Amino acid sequence: MIRSLRNLHRLLTIARVLARHDALDIVDLPLAQLGAKALRLGRDPIHGGRPGERLAAALVELGPTFIKLGQALSTRADLLGEEMAADLSELQDRLAPFPFKEARRIIEDELEAPIETLFQSFDEQPVAAASIAQVHFAVTAEGEEVAVKVLRPGVEAAFKRDIDLLRWLAEWAELTQPKLRRLRLVESVDTFEESIHLEMDLRFEAAAAAELAENFAGDDTFRVPAIDWSRTAKRVLTLERVSGIPVDEKDAIVAAGLSLDEVLQKAAEAFFNMVFRDGFFHADMHPGNLFVDLKGNLVAVDFGIMGRVDLPTRRHLGEMLIGFLTGDYRRAAEVHFEAGWVPADKSVDTFTQACRSIAEPIMGKPLHEISIARLLGQLFKITEQFAMQTQPQLLMLQKSMLVAEGVGRTLDPRVNMWELARPMIETWMRANLGPQARVKDTVVNAVATLERLPRMLAETEKAYSAMMNGGLKLHPDTVRAMRGEGRRKGLPGWLPWVLAAVLGGLYLWK
Repeated sequence: MIRSLRNLHRLLTIARVLARHDALDIVDLPLAQLGAKALRLGRDPIHGGRPGERLAAALVELGPTFIKLGQALSTRADLLGEEMAADLSELQDRLAPFPFKEARRIIEDELEAPIETLFQSFDEQPVAAASIAQVHFAVTAEGEEVAVKVLRPGVEAAFKRDIDLLRWLAEWAELTQPKLRRLRLVESVDTFEESIHLEMDLRFEAAAAAELAENFAGDDTFRVPAIDWSRTAKRVLTLERVSGIPVDEKDAIVAAGLSLDEVLQKAAEAFFNMVFRDGFFHADMHPGNLFVDLKGNLVAVDFGIMGRVDLPTRRHLGEMLIGFLTGDYRRAAEVHFEAGWVPADKSVDTFTQACRSIAEPIMGKPLHEISIARLLGQLFKITEQFAMQTQPQLLMLQKSMLVAEGVGRTLDPRVNMWELARPMIETWMRANLGPQARVKDTVVNAVATLERLPRMLAETEKAYSAMMNGGLKLHPDTVRAMRGEGRRKGLPGWLPWVLAAVLGGLYLWK
């Protein structure tokens, strides 16, 4: 009861903010419009513009949780429509900075030393203030120029309160609207909460940056700032200060004597390597987080939001994309069923028809006008008809592809960045989807089975011992047979166990 009252009070506050910004029209119900007028007490809305723009402004006022929620919702064009999703994708962390004395307190508490001992100089004015943290430039005691990210005070309690509200709403929605269960709302809130917890522990962000740097070791075309682990803790992250030109400032890149085509090629290759080669990608690589250095190489920052795609999913995505790009819609549809994205009781033929309806209108266009990310987005629109469950990892990937395509089109709208990466894609496909990959998988599975065989035999011996000592009750005839009583002369007693182990191993290998 207390939880419900608390959440109802918070819900009323949220409704008032949405009403003031005239953002309640995202709920297409007459009652919502009447409620909005009542909550505004007859006053005019304080914000104009498109619905997505009004909603973005309201979310900024509601604070950190709702800014992050808006960023997450920007991946759901299937729910909100492309225009609103695009407006929310422009949502920036436009919060006022918190006082330097608070930043000093957090740094000294976390690093257990006075700030003057840790740094030669420390800029009190932050260079960026976001929903979760803000960033200051500094120089370490050893003379290294660094950027220091400090978690916003009280942000953990704010997130805890609002996530409880979101889960409460999701629970009620699934309870009262069974048709919404396929969207896995409660699970989506849990995933959102997990990502926020990771993002609020800056040691995890440091670890993500270190892993990404390790994946690109020896590749100078894509750089990740070095982490200062001695000055990093749960609420403080210190990393190498980097400089460069924001990747969307085309004129500045040209003025620096750099080639836009080379920058675009490097961006395409970096994104391909992150997604398909490594299965670990920067999921928030908008122009504010991606720079071009004086050598024309890319430098990424802000590793709080990362995505992972396991190898089976990468293979399914590869086969699906090949099916679409070659016009083999039947294979593209079959992959959805093999991956479990579409329930087995649905019609493959009907889904093939749906795939064709999505792809055919774009297949005749010039290559640079084809957006693979939008192709995926349109696929998500037919999810309700085929009872497809939400795939969070694919939604994050689709959003990241849209951002990457946006960067590519800014640099050169005549070039399709996926075509630039095509040689790498084809090589990866041959290695992971061709006959050689299948032989490799068979060998790996066989070796894994052989490695498990001694353990299987040991477990079999334990089970036999348990049976003989009364740990498992069997029929007396079965026990006598296992002891060898009454069997034909000359038949070794150990033979059934070896046969069982071998047959089990063959079954697992198959």
